[in-house]
Amino acid sequence: MTTHGDSATRSGAPAVAARTGPPDAAEEPPATTGDDSLPGALSGLRAAIGATRYPLALPSAASARHAASALTDQLDDYLLPRLARLDAPLLVVVGGSTGAGKSTLVNSLVKARVSAAGVLRPTTRSPVLVCNPADASWFRQGDLLPGLTRTTEPSDDPRSLHLVTAPALPPGLAFLDAPDIDSVVDANRALASQLLAAADLWLFVTTAARYADAVPWELLRSARARGAVIAMVLDRVPAEASDEIAAHLAEMLAAQDLGRAPLFVLPETWVDGQGLLPEGVTAALADWFARLAADADARAAVVRQTLDGALAALHPAVEELADAADEQVTAADGLDERVRGAYRGAERTVEQGLKDGRLLRGEVLARWQEFVGTGEFFRTLEARIGRLRDRVVAAVTGRPAPAAELRNAIESQLVTLLRGVASEAAESAYTGWKAHPAGADLLEPGLAYPSDDLPERAERMVRDWQRGVLELVRVEGGDKRFVARTAAYAVNATGLAVMIAVFASTAFIPTGLELATGAGTTVAAQAVLQAIFGDQAVRTLAAKARVDLLARVRTLLDAEADRFLTRTAEARPAEAAGDALRRAAGRVELARHRSGLATGDGALPVGDEGGSR
Repeated sequence: MTTHGDSATRSGAPAVAARTGPPDAAEEPPATTGDDSLPGALSGLRAAIGATRYPLALPSAASARHAASALTDQLDDYLLPRLARLDAPLLVVVGGSTGAGKSTLVNSLVKARVSAAGVLRPTTRSPVLVCNPADASWFRQGDLLPGLTRTTEPSDDPRSLHLVTAPALPPGLAFLDAPDIDSVVDANRALASQLLAAADLWLFVTTAARYADAVPWELLRSARARGAVIAMVLDRVPAEASDEIAAHLAEMLAAQDLGRAPLFVLPETWVDGQGLLPEGVTAALADWFARLAADADARAAVVRQTLDGALAALHPAVEELADAADEQVTAADGLDERVRGAYRGAERTVEQGLKDGRLLRGEVLARWQEFVGTGEFFRTLEARIGRLRDRVVAAVTGRPAPAAELRNAIESQLVTLLRGVASEAAESAYTGWKAHPAGADLLEPGLAYPSDDLPERAERMVRDWQRGVLELVRVEGGDKRFVARTAAYAVNATGLAVMIAVFASTAFIPTGLELATGAGTTVAAQAVLQAIFGDQAVRTLAAKARVDLLARVRTLLDAEADRFLTRTAEARPAEAAGDALRRAAGRVELARHRSGLATGDGALPVGDEGGSR
């Protein structure tokens, strides 16, 4: 079949007669109402699909988003409006490959040039729906394919639906000429798939030259999986190869479990001056559709069969969406754990630094030695520990001490440690995410390093901890004559000793390393504190100050980790999204069985008076 407007014609009859009997009668499904009704269950499923996101860059995400969009379209375009009006006209969507002659076939069947046909590709830019004038109101009101704007004029906008009436087309039947399924225009291909999913009956048009192409068969397999009613047209078949090609296509259909789909074979021919095929060429197909249009029970059977097939296909499709949603949650949890693991490691490093004496080295040790005296002073404290209370107080309060320098050294040492562990944690978290496809997609270069304001926040945190230690000393020593007698200086000096004790938190049991490195620092801190508070109080003070410091460190590092965690929090779907989809699909399946829609065999009902091969 050619699509140009040559006035010359070559007549011919179908190479193989088509089966033309109407479908068997079928009963209407019982109406259901309420939340347990099929429309109610479908509305709930649509809401669940719409509420589920797949933002993380996982292998399943793109296909899940595409599948979710397709399911939503089918619910809106077909399932919900069709369930609302089971008696609406039967919609035949005519689909096929580029240049298969779909538009010419539609024009020929309705005996009018309603859809543009030509040699330029793509020809059909916006879909064309043609129906009998008596059925126009159903399609005009927009319940079916509500996302397409109705128009009475041809349009280049693929989101418009050109409505045309044709008196030659019998009532109860409408044809929709869809864009090419293999169009070079992405929007056309997507629209073609969407329109096919809104069909009561798929009429696939292919040619003798292209019937084995991959794209049509991919869609045919999809149609079979959804239980859609299908009929085939093999167009432009050379007379000398008609039997061979038709037999081969029939074998291919049977191999794909589509052997019961009616097949109409049209010979290669010319079109007339109106661009229409000779009536003899399309007579068998036109008669088959006329019989279908004239029999309300036959149309109802087709609608029920396609509708039930589409409903049955929802459950496995939604299960795949639910699995993809679960993968999103699992991936988000895994990314979060990589971050938390990195910053837990940073916390452990700080905690270890309070145990192994590393914070007593360098500047802190020098300033502490200046503060409490000389090495001779340490030896005196160790030899006369039982009589130290008054002597230590007198020694501490009777001479000026560089407390500010010691406090600054403690602050500097802690801040340096915090900046180091924060840098290592950021690098570790960044590397962990970079190795994960979803994590890599969420990264930005700045996350590989600590926050710009970390040094300032760390300094502020240490100063707050130091003030907390002084307040702890005041509270613990509130009933001691020492505090009352020595006032603020003794509190400050004692607080510094508590800080030093926290830096060597091995329960005041100096190790060889501590003695060698700290030159008696730990024993000095122990002596000062025990002279003032007693042994148990010393342990309690140091333990409380250490717990407080670690809690503040955790808060600081948690804020750093949140730079990563907020990204997964924004991206992750609801924890129960997958379960919500499965519950919604289960309600649809239950309502489907209750509705009585199922027809059982999944084949297009046709008469028995002839073969279509």
